[in-house]
Amino acid sequence: MNLTLYQIDAFTDRLFGGNPAAVISLDKWIDERLMQNIAMENNLSETVFFTPPSIEGDADFEIRWFTPSTEINLCGHATLASAFVLYEILKFDKPIITFSSQSGNLRITKTNDMLAMDFPSWEPELFNDPPLHLKNALGGADIIGLFKNRDLLAILPDEESVKNCDPDFNLVEKTGYKIIISAIGDEVDFVSRFFAPAAGVNEDPVTGSAHSQLIPFWGKKLNKSEMRAKQLSKRGGEIYCENRGDRVTIGGKCVYYMKGEIEIPGI
Repeated sequence: MNLTLYQIDAFTDRLFGGNPAAVISLDKWIDERLMQNIAMENNLSETVFFTPPSIEGDADFEIRWFTPSTEINLCGHATLASAFVLYEILKFDKPIITFSSQSGNLRITKTNDMLAMDFPSWEPELFNDPPLHLKNALGGADIIGLFKNRDLLAILPDEESVKNCDPDFNLVEKTGYKIIISAIGDEVDFVSRFFAPAAGVNEDPVTGSAHSQLIPFWGKKLNKSEMRAKQLSKRGGEIYCENRGDRVTIGGKCVYYMKGEIEIPGI
């Protein structure tokens, strides 16, 4: 079996910025264990696979995402990277790409070099049962609010607190949660970082799915529907955000890094 792999830097307009994703287009689904092993071998925060739909419906493709250690139910940057591959490399010619996923249908549109994803809105609720040693797990950070939806959201006092947070990833993993830290930004509406050692990713460079929680949270706090955000990882990334009630729009740019071929003997 030979598979073509594209590596795309998502949520950035410069090479070696944003979040790299490995993108693999399939004719049909392959064994789940093989997909997980490929993701483990790639050792990026996510490897994404998509295929033509297996049943009739309104989706153009089915999509699945794998970290080096597990399958996840939603990934923004790898979805953005998949749309980039389809539009720019595979020359998909419809104005909207619809992916069927574990999190429902995801629609992506392209305007010039900007890709915009229609994602679910996961408004986090106040969480009054903090995991043991959460403060120590976040390097002693001053947590001024704690909320939860899919992931735990810890609000810190300001952008510097987010930037300077020095987590203990062993303790973060022991909490059992993927953790977002966030604060109001200095030059953008809000900033964040994302830690998921239990999923095989200590710190994710730019996390689109986290913004399914961040957009409704900050939209309500700031009384804004359109916002700009930054993820303050080492690579960094910019996210264009719109709060639309039960859906959010997450937008960004992508840069093409490489194309390769995976050869798997005997399959």
